[in-house]
Amino acid sequence: MGTNKDESSIPDEEWERFLREAEAGSPGAPEEPSARARMVAERLRDTPDGPQGWRAHQPPRQRRFKTWQVLALLLAVAGLIVALTPGALSGWFGGSGTDDRPLAAESTRPSGAPAGGGAEQPTRDEPFKGSPAAQWADGAAGIHVPEARATGWMDRAAVEDALEKSRAFVVASNLDPAVLRGKRPDAAIALVNPQQRDVKPLLTTALTEPTRDADPLLLFTRYRTDEVELVGEVVKTRGRLSYEEGEYGALEVTADVTFVYPFVRAESDSDEVTRTIVRRELVLSWDDPSKVRTERGTFSFSSYKVHTTNGGCDVVGFLSPTFAEDHERGGGNEGVDPYDRSEGLEGTGRGGECGSASRS
Repeated sequence: MGTNKDESSIPDEEWERFLREAEAGSPGAPEEPSARARMVAERLRDTPDGPQGWRAHQPPRQRRFKTWQVLALLLAVAGLIVALTPGALSGWFGGSGTDDRPLAAESTRPSGAPAGGGAEQPTRDEPFKGSPAAQWADGAAGIHVPEARATGWMDRAAVEDALEKSRAFVVASNLDPAVLRGKRPDAAIALVNPQQRDVKPLLTTALTEPTRDADPLLLFTRYRTDEVELVGEVVKTRGRLSYEEGEYGALEVTADVTFVYPFVRAESDSDEVTRTIVRRELVLSWDDPSKVRTERGTFSFSSYKVHTTNGGCDVVGFLSPTFAEDHERGGGNEGVDPYDRSEGLEGTGRGGECGSASRS
């Protein structure tokens, strides 16, 4: 079968010129293109990189950001601002500037008193309203435990165990619901060195026959159930453990924790909520049994301090908070902010029951 010599011998460039003239209406152009013309036209149409006339030239397109890209950039900037200055964006959108997000754990001593709180009064539904504690963690979650490392006579695993037991003592002493209602804190006592003579009276007679010198409130939090009851099951907590090597190579753990207890009157129709704030600073010595008289797995108290706001004026044995309708508020020392954790506690023993706090 022969080929059409006239069609196969014509160069493609000539066919392209011919097609352009045909489209422009040049005289003598055939009304029906041949098979060869149709083939070349289809190839030119289907080839994106084929030759283009000067009228087909398109200038480079300028890059434009899509809406989602702009939004993503704005969100990234907003996230950076929030990370550096929490709460800074609230004013942009008509907010009050109060950040209600939970605070990060307190791993080091803060530089000043916390912001937050205000004139809002607490309610049964929101017992921490108007208080910085609204942003604090619930219960044991608010006590930061640092990473363990070998210290003194203990290796890393032993330090980790001592830190967990130190935290367990603080929890059992101040957050156990039964202990709060007056039950004997046996789980906490089991962690205390029974050989420590000056603490024995506090752990025995004080829990049954409390006196000013032997007051269980020095180490444990309790309230009179015939006077008040807790609002709900949440106690707000903020604090941390820290440690260092002590005397004779002991592991010396310091627990500095503040607890906020919301109360209402027991067996009363009153909806008034009052808060009692207890801050404890304990130094616990985990001694080497080969150097100090102690029982393995227990600690000795190096010191214990407590500051109570609205716990009752000169009340012994149990917290006895007062309410606004009593016309007299128990509190901390005059001008003391009970939420300020930027300084350590002064003195020893109990303090602050009979002054007036700057806020509660």
